[in-house]
Amino acid sequence: MPVAAVWCEEGIFRAILEFPQSYPLAPPTLKFITEMWHPNIYSDGKVCISILHSPGEDPLGYEQAAERWSPAQSVEKIMLSVISLLYTPDASSPANVDAALELRNDSKKYFKKVRRLARRTAPS
Repeated sequence: MPVAAVWCEEGIFRAILEFPQSYPLAPPTLKFITEMWHPNIYSDGKVCISILHSPGEDPLGYEQAAERWSPAQSVEKIMLSVISLLYTPDASSPANVDAALELRNDSKKYFKKVRRLARRTAPS
């Protein structure tokens, strides 16, 4: 089970990147094992991002097929997409509704909580 560490702002966030038996036809999953507060990360740490969604058309119509998984994607592209997501949360289609609502309704409180969680991960 590969473990990745993502550095972003003031913290280092540990995650597990798992590849299914059908990889590269099916996408891997990325799950943070560091506590996260983000609209696009489920409470269990699993990342919800287009690049990690199964290939093809989105049944809900939120994503274009070109935004979803393809066997041409690389681990580097996945990690860059996740880092980008950490910097620019998308509250319009949330995995964590509470974080999305807080970001929309009280962004100061949201970013204060995110910074506090990030500082917990920073090396001493």
